[in-house]
Amino acid sequence: MSELPDPGETPPVPRAGLGGFGAKPLAPGLYFVSTPIGAARDITLRGLDILASAEVIAAEDTRTLRHLMEIHGIALGHRPLIAYHDHNGEAARPRILRALAEGKSVAYASEAGTPLVADPGYQLGRAAIAEGHLVIAAPGPSAVLAALTVSGLPSDRFMFAGFPPNTKSARRKWLSEFAKTPATLIFYESPKRVGEMLTDCVHSFGEEREAAVCRELTKRFEEVRRGPLGQLAQAFEGVAVKGEIVVLIDRARGRTAGPEDIEAALRERLGRMSVKDAAAEVAEALGLPRREVYQAALAMEKEP
Repeated sequence: MSELPDPGETPPVPRAGLGGFGAKPLAPGLYFVSTPIGAARDITLRGLDILASAEVIAAEDTRTLRHLMEIHGIALGHRPLIAYHDHNGEAARPRILRALAEGKSVAYASEAGTPLVADPGYQLGRAAIAEGHLVIAAPGPSAVLAALTVSGLPSDRFMFAGFPPNTKSARRKWLSEFAKTPATLIFYESPKRVGEMLTDCVHSFGEEREAAVCRELTKRFEEVRRGPLGQLAQAFEGVAVKGEIVVLIDRARGRTAGPEDIEAALRERLGRMSVKDAAAEVAEALGLPRREVYQAALAMEKEP
């Protein structure tokens, strides 16, 4: 999810210290820093402290990170700023690992959002772990979680599937693999292909499956459209849209869960919630009629 941060409101007043932030020196290690997906003020104070204090900084997009640091009054100074992205990972990774081996603190920032989520930081993290270095996450913004929060779809179980294939035939085959996944599905998609992708989703999941399309989350023109896949596919057919897109699709509904599944799900919940609440949650999770699950819960309550 890319785009220069939107400054939004007046930037926070910098604190005294290195680069404007008074953070303590960092222990040697690799620090994954989540960055805003839109509004620049969404970054955490801890993330700013790490960016101010790390001895070496790596970024998926150095231009975007420089802009973010300038907005928050953090000076790069004489610290190295290393570009680390999909196209130079093999060449840049050894330089970062050398810095870690020298006992330095290294901050890695995604272009936007949480590192390793549709981001090239995975191989860097694995390499650092393999060499025994400290690896720490400074959590923060994520388009996946932001979209799930506003979608209105079940959040008890979800699956982030990334970007679908570009071609129609490959995309339909790929999507069909998720048709029976018992979780809310989350995809990233290009604004140029979102209409085609939704049409293919209708083909793979059916036109009645509930879904949501989130565009430009946390940015000025944020938009969320919710409804059955058939309606959303029609709404986006042939329409030119701009911005970052997240598509969410509800889990398969129907009587796919057996009695043993219902019993196991109820037992897990009945010890910590009422019969009514447990039945409601299990019915929602398994896509079953609430009354049917409630009767099963009552029967279990009566067991000796």
